[in-house]
Amino acid sequence: MSMNSFGHLFRVTTWGESHGPALGATVDGCPPNVPVDEAMLQQWLDKRKPGQNKFTTQRQEPDAVEILSGVFEGKTTGTPVQLMIRNTDQRSKDYGEISQSFRPGHADYTYFTKYGNRDYRGGGRSSARETAARVAAGGLARAAIAELVAGVEIKGYMVQMGDRKINREAMDMAEIERNPFWVPDAAAAEAWAAYLDGLRKSHNSVGAIIEVVAKGVPAGLGAPVYAKLDTDIAAAMMSINAVKAVEIGAGMSAAMLTGVENADEMRMGENGVEFGSNHAGGILGGISTGQEIVCRFAVKPTSSILTPRKTVTKDGQEIELITKGRHDPCVGIRAVPVGEAMMACVILDHLLLQRGQVGENQGKIGR
Repeated sequence: MSMNSFGHLFRVTTWGESHGPALGATVDGCPPNVPVDEAMLQQWLDKRKPGQNKFTTQRQEPDAVEILSGVFEGKTTGTPVQLMIRNTDQRSKDYGEISQSFRPGHADYTYFTKYGNRDYRGGGRSSARETAARVAAGGLARAAIAELVAGVEIKGYMVQMGDRKINREAMDMAEIERNPFWVPDAAAAEAWAAYLDGLRKSHNSVGAIIEVVAKGVPAGLGAPVYAKLDTDIAAAMMSINAVKAVEIGAGMSAAMLTGVENADEMRMGENGVEFGSNHAGGILGGISTGQEIVCRFAVKPTSSILTPRKTVTKDGQEIELITKGRHDPCVGIRAVPVGEAMMACVILDHLLLQRGQVGENQGKIGR
C-alpha cells in the first residue's frame, strides 16, 4: 500500500491498523533543537482519545505516545522522529460477523475492490484510529512552530451538528474546553447533548461541521500555483476519515456574494496593512495574508450503527447488516483535535518552505 505520507519538508508517514499491536508516525524534516517530550505531545492526544464520555466510542485506549527516535536530552536532533501508540483495548471478535460482508457507508467495499483483501477488524488501515498518529505528529509541529514564529495559535471547534448551528453572536472560546463537543456556545452544547443522546439511544448517528482557525500566521506563506497554502490545507483536512467537504473563508457562500461584498478592502494601520473583512479566510492567491486562516470541514454521520442496513456479501448475496462494536454517534467530536493537528502540520511545512526559498527577502509595504 502506497501513499501514507503527507507534507513537503515536514513530512509525516503514518503506519499501523486499528486492531494491530500499535500504530504511529514517522516524522521527517522536523528542525533540530525543538524542545519536546512525551508529556508535551500527550496533552493533544488526550483531547482525541476515546472513552471520555457517553458521546464517544467506549473503547478504552490511553493513547500513550512513545518517542522512539529523533529526540535527545529533550530536544529534536534533526533526524526522523518515530512516534508510537500501542493499542490496548481491541475487541476483534466484535467484527467477526462482517468478515464476509461490506458495511454500508464504510471503506470495506472500496478497499476490497482495490486490494483484493481487507482487515475487517475495525476497518484496519482505513479506521479513524489512524488519526491518533496524526495528532501526535501535530503536537510535534506545534512545538516547532513555537520555535520559529511566536504567537501562532491554532484552535478548532464544532460549529454545527446535524442541522443545528451555533449562535455566532454568543461565541465564547472559553466554553470550548468546558463541554464534550468542543463548542464555543454553552447553550448549544446543552441542547446538542440531549439531541445526540436521543440519536445514540435510537441506534442512529449524525454528522458535524468543524471550524479550525490559525491566528498569528505571517503573511507570505504558500505559492501561487501548485503549492498553494489553501490547497495543502484542504488536502490535509479532506484526508481525515469521514470528511466529505472542505472550505476556506467564506467557502461555498462566496458564490452568493457580489464582488463588492466579497473583496476584503485594505488600509494602512499602525503595524502595516489592515483588512476590513476576511472572506478570503486569510489566504489570497494561495498565499497567506497575515489574517486569521479560517477552514471548515464537514464530517459525515458515523456509518457504524445498530440499525439494520441493506448490503451484500463477498459472494454476492444480498443481506441486512447490523454493525456491532463500540462507535461514536458523532465522529465530528473527536475530529476537532485531528483538524487542529493537520492545520499545525501544514503551517509548519509552509514555514519551512518559506524559510528555504526566500528567507527574510520578503516584500515590505509602507517602510
